[in-house]
Amino acid sequence: MSASDTGSTATGLVRAFTAAPHDGLDAAYQRLVGALWSEGKATDVALDTVPAVVAALDETGPDRQGYLAILLGLLAETEYPSLDGKLATAVRAGLDRYLELVRGGASGQPLTLALIYLLAHFPGDRDRILAVTGELALSPEERTRLERGLTELDPAHPVLGQVWPAPSVWTMDEENAAHAEAAVRGLSAEQIRTNWDNDTLTVWAFSGHIAYWAVRNGPPVQVPTPAVPDWTIEHGETRPTDVMFGSRAALLRCPTCHGPVELQHSGARCTPCATTYPSANGILDLSAGIRDGAEAHDATADLLQKLSEMPKMGLYYETFLRPNYLRLAGTNIGYEVTPADEDAYLLEHLRDTEGPVVDLAAGAGRWTEVVAKAVGPERLTAVDMLLPMLNVLRSRLPEVPAIMGSALNLPFADGTVGAVNLWNALQAFPDDAEQAIAEIGRVLRPGGILTMMTFRWSNDPVARYLQASHFFPSRPAGHLLFELEQLRQWLTAAGLEVREEKVDTGTFVFVTAERTA
Repeated sequence: MSASDTGSTATGLVRAFTAAPHDGLDAAYQRLVGALWSEGKATDVALDTVPAVVAALDETGPDRQGYLAILLGLLAETEYPSLDGKLATAVRAGLDRYLELVRGGASGQPLTLALIYLLAHFPGDRDRILAVTGELALSPEERTRLERGLTELDPAHPVLGQVWPAPSVWTMDEENAAHAEAAVRGLSAEQIRTNWDNDTLTVWAFSGHIAYWAVRNGPPVQVPTPAVPDWTIEHGETRPTDVMFGSRAALLRCPTCHGPVELQHSGARCTPCATTYPSANGILDLSAGIRDGAEAHDATADLLQKLSEMPKMGLYYETFLRPNYLRLAGTNIGYEVTPADEDAYLLEHLRDTEGPVVDLAAGAGRWTEVVAKAVGPERLTAVDMLLPMLNVLRSRLPEVPAIMGSALNLPFADGTVGAVNLWNALQAFPDDAEQAIAEIGRVLRPGGILTMMTFRWSNDPVARYLQASHFFPSRPAGHLLFELEQLRQWLTAAGLEVREEKVDTGTFVFVTAERTA
């Protein structure tokens, strides 16, 4: 087929989409998208077909205009970081029509959301776009995502990493703002530009993710905005390490040599390799230790210093970032899965377990509280690698001891743990997920249970692209999720047999697996 024939076919797909019956709309749209765009790249006929897509906005109603706006936004960003390439310029040629359509729009409406996503790709027209959209009653999140998408980098005063889920939620106090500014000052000009571009892609992706779901399903459910939390973190009196972790002594192993660990008053020590591990505020640091010849006091002082660094970030993450992450990774924009649903799952699947329980990658303790209700705090140990998170967890759950340790080298002996909970966490280390699951299999005793919630890639190519186009500090290379078959293979290899798998809601994956003999 010649290029002209292919182009004619693509134009025909535009007409087929605008004329499609309601029950064939999604299939017609997927054919149209596939002809012009694939995995973030434009096809050879996309440029010639853009005028037909723009013209189709006048030939159809709001239920289909939103779909077309999403497609135009996807095409506009295929040349990014350039926004004045041929394709972006062709998309921008329809700006007058886009602004006409967005006038009179309302917050949360599918067409408005789709047009905001599209308009955010034209920073050269910032003033004109904001003059029109300023008349709309947009939510703070919608408005600030649009404004950030239309903002160009000021290298002298860059604001980085404060865009997700929307710039409006990043109302940090002076202490945390100072930490953020200090981090930016340490970046090179190239690093600043890379982070800025990644932030822009992240803003577009979240805006597009919400908008694409909305044009297919209707207005998103408006989840109540949580109240600004009390940033005060109180630790109170902490018992000596050997008292607080006493019942866990037989579980622990040295992450350095995998030998037994002896608990002491203010930490722990591995006799075989002569490594000492400090403890403070009920947190035992088994991430790294110091060998004989170094000052144990210095390591403890360093831990205490780290505990004081950005202690509020754990609360901020728990309150604002994690709930929105479920909307992204779980495609939970209709709020089909509620916190109560998650809690009920954990209570049901953990309450009859026996033996020691580990809440792995526990974060700030949101689900550690639920696990403690299911199994009792006396059986529970929390593990995470981030001190600001454990700092919050210890404040809210002073009866649960915590370990700073790696999911890839769990500080527990083989076959000693009765249950491991890994909730909303595996995707935080996707490149090492297989190793983390293998470690869980190693520490679980026969009959031991893994409860896990993570997320899979969407089967829809547009939704999948928008899931992937997020750049978080934990993974600057981009966001990664999982394929179901991949997860099943890793579980089997770790000696875990799936007892229950629930994947029928959004892109959530709920798993309960048992360690076989």
